[in-house]
Amino acid sequence: MKTSILLAGVAVCLALQPAIFAQTASAAHPCPRFNAGDTVTDPPNLYSHNGVLSVNLSYTTTVDAAGRSLYCFTTPDGKESPTLHVFPGDLLTVTVKNNLPTPAPASAMKVTTTASVCGAPIQDDSSMNIHYHGTNVSPGCGSDEVIHTLINSGQSFTYNLQFPSDEPPGLYWYHPHVHGLAEAAVLGGATGAIVVEGIQNVQPAVAGLPQRLIVVRDENVPGNPDPGGPNNVPTWDVSVNYIPVAYPKYKPAVVVTKAGQKEFWRVANTAADTILDLQLQYDGKAQTMMVAALDGVPTGSQDGLANGVLVPKTHILIPPAGRAEFIITTPAATVKSAQLMTMNIETGPLGDSDPTRPLIAIRTSPSAVLPAAVPDVSAPANLQRFAGLATTPVTKTRKLYFSEVVSDPSNPASPTNFFITVDGATPTLFSASNPPAIVTTQGSVEDWIIENRAGENHEFHFHQIHFLLLDRNGVTVDTGDRQFLDMVEVPYWSGTGPYPSVKVRMDFRGPDVGDFVYHCHILGHEDNGMMAIIRVLPKK
Repeated sequence: MKTSILLAGVAVCLALQPAIFAQTASAAHPCPRFNAGDTVTDPPNLYSHNGVLSVNLSYTTTVDAAGRSLYCFTTPDGKESPTLHVFPGDLLTVTVKNNLPTPAPASAMKVTTTASVCGAPIQDDSSMNIHYHGTNVSPGCGSDEVIHTLINSGQSFTYNLQFPSDEPPGLYWYHPHVHGLAEAAVLGGATGAIVVEGIQNVQPAVAGLPQRLIVVRDENVPGNPDPGGPNNVPTWDVSVNYIPVAYPKYKPAVVVTKAGQKEFWRVANTAADTILDLQLQYDGKAQTMMVAALDGVPTGSQDGLANGVLVPKTHILIPPAGRAEFIITTPAATVKSAQLMTMNIETGPLGDSDPTRPLIAIRTSPSAVLPAAVPDVSAPANLQRFAGLATTPVTKTRKLYFSEVVSDPSNPASPTNFFITVDGATPTLFSASNPPAIVTTQGSVEDWIIENRAGENHEFHFHQIHFLLLDRNGVTVDTGDRQFLDMVEVPYWSGTGPYPSVKVRMDFRGPDVGDFVYHCHILGHEDNGMMAIIRVLPKK
């Protein structure tokens, strides 16, 4: 949104910094970054052994040469934003130490109650926690709990996340999720990927293919120039694996590979606010990408057949926090220009400027060293968590809507309040002390219609479970788009006619009970109120 508060935080230092610092964090460079135009390398990897992955992380901040605050997670040996690899059924243990400076006492604000404290009882400007986005793990304290978990400066906290045996194999991610501070942390680069292994057993087409993990982040444009306008200034710059692709030159990151090679690309949009619309162009012509998974769930895998189905696409919309995993064929040696682009997003009169720009330039060489391959098929597909949802009787239908209101219309500088509301209820800004906006029961299957009544795009995200996309604007989506997601975009309302909407099927048949949240994953909107609590009661 054009009026979004430009909180401190972003993910890329200027190109003057030596690229070597991007490989290992140090006291001098605690959140290192690459240079514009550098070659893409995978983030550092950490793998589970014998069913367990134990990780120690430091949460740190620094300031780059443009005066922008950076935030990062690093391991004791300096690995920044490591990718966490687990299998279905594994235990992930993360011990995080908050090494942010102690804030002034005046920054403290009470946000929780004694009965619900998980970690620190008082939020301040240093508060952080970790959300394990898309994972279907418990929302209890010490697991994926974000409503009341606070880790303040100097404090440590241990997460124990038990992945279910039917967790879909695919791409997930982690990031701080303290309400009011999430946008700054994610703009600052404090994001990393999670890979649940075994996708080749569900999508055999990816077995044996070289794979690349691509993490897209966003950040403030230096000087905060006015977005849009005749110069098409983006609201946010972007980066690829910490390689900046910055306005106005948009010098892309580089992938060097062999010509005509099939590869498996796994892309996480871990941006705070930026929407991506990926298109692979060879000499200006859009190429077909074969989608294998969206939001961590192999496409077509939940219909009872166990194996997934590839979905051909010439562009892939990835909302903030969404993920797409797809097969490409690299360009022939005769192709002069090969680029992975993000295309212009029409976000509405109140929305951000997300212009067309390159992300990655693909160059071919017979001597290119290919990345590690996806393992061969090793076992039958594991049980699929959401199987049968499409044909399960619906227990309830609900309507929710996004809306926003300038708090003081007479003051042009007045902040905007953002709401997600159950139809018929009073719009309410999020607070951790709010009662649940929705109460349901384990075992329920619900259809939710989510409308957008605002003049900019909103991005619906639900914690703990995925949902099945059924229709857009009252029209059933085609088979290729009828997928299980944890992110879906609801386009802006033009001001006249019906409100844009999506209809999704919510699956509460799993083991997750308790309180968790749903919200817009444009984090400037979430931080300013667009989130609510759902309570799932145990099955009687």
